[in-house]
Amino acid sequence: MQQGSGKELPIASLKIPSVVAMSAQWIISVSGKTYGPYTVAEMRDFTAEGRLAAHSLVARFGDGKYGPASQDPDLAFLFAAPTDKGHRVDETPRVFGHGDSLTGEEPGHFLIVADMRSASTTVLDEEIGRLGPAYAVMPHTWLLATELSIGTLKNLLVQKMGKLDTLLIVDASRDKLTWSNLGMETETRIRRIWSKQTQPEQSAA
Repeated sequence: MQQGSGKELPIASLKIPSVVAMSAQWIISVSGKTYGPYTVAEMRDFTAEGRLAAHSLVARFGDGKYGPASQDPDLAFLFAAPTDKGHRVDETPRVFGHGDSLTGEEPGHFLIVADMRSASTTVLDEEIGRLGPAYAVMPHTWLLATELSIGTLKNLLVQKMGKLDTLLIVDASRDKLTWSNLGMETETRIRRIWSKQTQPEQSAA
């Protein structure tokens, strides 16, 4: 992400209110295209990066009713942060689906695990292979080297998956974790284990 003369906001370090369900997920609509689902921690990060604004159209995953992000009760705290030094948000907006490569950094190494129950494994395999050097180490499990961020990688892959399919991605290079559609009990257990080592990227992502 380009560094600019951004405003100093403590968004990236905002503590997520306890009333917000960590399992909650949102879809973002941009120019007729939808992205997600994303957790509240990811939405916080997008706001800090300047990719999610108060007027951005969002909907709860599975709901389909879109409205401004600032009007969502669980996201409103992201747009009420006071200014503070030491936390920069880029003033140049970033568009979802574009400009998410980690320019200037070495490619990250990812472990991808998917349980394909309703979509084609072949389609997912082709998509992973398109993103960088990849190898299927066992059924439904891949190693991938790519400059994409873990959030962008997740967004690209879930678009190739069905409603019953599940996904887990580990960024071994940056010690980050993200997932999709694993269920509340599994997500809770993952957070407990992951928090022993590091803070999850999203809720964990």
